[in-house]
Amino acid sequence: MKKAWIGKGTLAVAVMALAGFLLGKDSISFYSWWMLAGILGLLFQPLTARLFSGFADRGWMFSKVIGVLIPGYLTWVLVVGGILPFTTASCIGVTAVCAVLLIVWCFQDAKKRILTLPEGQWNLVYWEELIFLVMFLLWTYLAGFRPQAYGTEKFMDYGFMEAMMRSVTLPAKDLWYSLENINYYYGGQYFAVFLTKLTGTQVAVTYNLMRTFEAGLMFALPCSLVWQLLRDRMGKSLVGKKKSIPVLGGLLTGVAVSMAGNMHYVIYAWIWPRLADLGIVSERDDYWFPDATRYIGHDPETADKTIHEFPSYSFVLGDLHAHMVNLIFVILILGILYAWMRQKRKQDRETFRQFGKSQVVAELLQPGILAAAVLLGVYQWTNYWDFVIYYVVTGAVVLFTNIIVYEGRVRRIAAVTFLQAVEVMAVAMVVALPFTLTFDSMTQGVALAQNHSAFYQLCILWGLPVVLVLIYGVTLLWEKVRSRRWAFLEGIRTPDLYILILGLCAVGLILIPELVYVRDIYENGNARSNTMFKLTYQAYLMFGISMGYILFWLLAVCRKRWKKVAGAVGLSLLLMTSGYFGNAVRHWYGEVWRPSLYQGLDATSFLEVDFPADAAAIRWLRENIQGSPVVLEANGLSYTEYERVSAMTGLPTILGWYTHEQLWRGNDVEDLNEKSAEVQEIYTSTEEQRVRSLLEKYDVSYIFVGSTEWDKYGSSLNEDLLQSLGTVVFQDEIYGTYILQVE
Repeated sequence: MKKAWIGKGTLAVAVMALAGFLLGKDSISFYSWWMLAGILGLLFQPLTARLFSGFADRGWMFSKVIGVLIPGYLTWVLVVGGILPFTTASCIGVTAVCAVLLIVWCFQDAKKRILTLPEGQWNLVYWEELIFLVMFLLWTYLAGFRPQAYGTEKFMDYGFMEAMMRSVTLPAKDLWYSLENINYYYGGQYFAVFLTKLTGTQVAVTYNLMRTFEAGLMFALPCSLVWQLLRDRMGKSLVGKKKSIPVLGGLLTGVAVSMAGNMHYVIYAWIWPRLADLGIVSERDDYWFPDATRYIGHDPETADKTIHEFPSYSFVLGDLHAHMVNLIFVILILGILYAWMRQKRKQDRETFRQFGKSQVVAELLQPGILAAAVLLGVYQWTNYWDFVIYYVVTGAVVLFTNIIVYEGRVRRIAAVTFLQAVEVMAVAMVVALPFTLTFDSMTQGVALAQNHSAFYQLCILWGLPVVLVLIYGVTLLWEKVRSRRWAFLEGIRTPDLYILILGLCAVGLILIPELVYVRDIYENGNARSNTMFKLTYQAYLMFGISMGYILFWLLAVCRKRWKKVAGAVGLSLLLMTSGYFGNAVRHWYGEVWRPSLYQGLDATSFLEVDFPADAAAIRWLRENIQGSPVVLEANGLSYTEYERVSAMTGLPTILGWYTHEQLWRGNDVEDLNEKSAEVQEIYTSTEEQRVRSLLEKYDVSYIFVGSTEWDKYGSSLNEDLLQSLGTVVFQDEIYGTYILQVE
């Protein structure tokens, strides 16, 4: 036994040493985040163990997410409420108070002999921790080959973090609309900043650490969940070679969720080129990894362009956007729901037969349901779409569980489920209040879909998981439906039913954009785009979990040969889709097998390369300006080089990326056009009084004149007038870029 642990310890030390070798100076920040996750997880284990009491590891890996969520949320509430400033001291203080309370709780549990630590399962804990460490390291190393917060929506995501990092109040000033605060789901970036303050690191590095931290957890957490599902399903049959099934299923799920692509990659990157070589089909351009996310409406091109991204693409691309950051909180609710469902079905049925006020109260005080409600409230602040999606998923799990435990008594089922639905909604709304009180919704209602996806394209993108779910569902229910109304559900084992619910919810998310869509500013040519994107992204997660379970269910549980063949084929295809990861890494990061090409994690490292004229001036602002004074720069279109100053410093400007503000400000293009014209007027006007009045109107403290301003305004740029308005506090001696402090 001791020799085994010596070997395990040696392996762990070797991985840590490898991190030091691969990451160099970035390893200190990496170690600090890894250690903080471990400490927070350990501190919040008493609470986690209550929610995951039936899990072999007592929810050990999920405690890391809970450890980030609770002190982060409490700090946010106190800051938004004006009770605390958003400082490092506040973040540490709130976390320390939580730690003291949890330590006291832990001692009380020990006195009562309540099990909070995974006694007897330390081997499991070791391997879970090692998997997380290895995946966190892998993604961090890869990020160092392309760390730049430049391109796609990185300016926005990084800018949000910098804006919050320098602000003592929340929500922070909108870096691209200085008269107002951020009006978007900023919760994900907030948690990144919260961890940045706790670890004493810098946003320039933690922008990348947050996304690699997410990627590491999104391998380890689905792996842990499906390990438990398969362990519960196999039960006493886990003997001999079958002992490896939960492990293999868990690892496959980690791959399916965080590294695999879809069948688009298999068909167009593998099969099509080989057919083209044989002259059967025409040749296509070389496969580019975003192709798998821009297929419907793009290939062939139509007026109905859509988006259908998935986690692996997000992790490689590196945008720290709401849908991606919220994944760790989404997998948490999925784990909690299964743990609750499992515990509920194990309760004595006599409890549910004696229905009265005490039973209703007990149903409303279920820790798992309350925890799910809190998470749903958080989703309104981190990614509102997930609130809607997982309210339905939660409702489905609760409904089917109630049908079973109340043995088909319709009135009781309806009453309890309705009360729990109201409770969950009420708690979620209260939890979200600090956000919703100041948030203006961007949606413009729901409309019937006027366009629909080609069936063959749906099959290419979703055929594999949908077919597996249908085979699984039909097989599972076939022998059960001939019994009484509710009893067929009673005959389905808890992990089987849970996966069936997840799979069917995922199928529903695929179908919804074919029927309706949420209206927004993208009506012309992209009407279904955002709806399909946000719904199918979560469908991919649920399909990944479902497939990891279903494939081993077909291979190890089912006895009929055709089912085993289906499982083998499905497994082969899923493993083929995982080749997407290698393709994407090669295209985006380059020669990652050469450590000498590692660039580091500094997200601002691109400035000297892409903005040489402005780099020194931007760094001067980052290092010398405190608070959030308004710094004027030229405004421009979204997804361009405009707003490099506000994005890299977090300092607000009058108007930034146009399309983003159009979305966030309720499509008020008249207001945006007015501000755009006034920014131009400040830079080009010959009327001093008019310029001074505009600077006063927007409370401008600094004016930035650099490459983008010269490119946009050219000879119309009135530098003589501008320089008469204040003092030049910085000027680049080589390029001439300067910063003017307004007097």
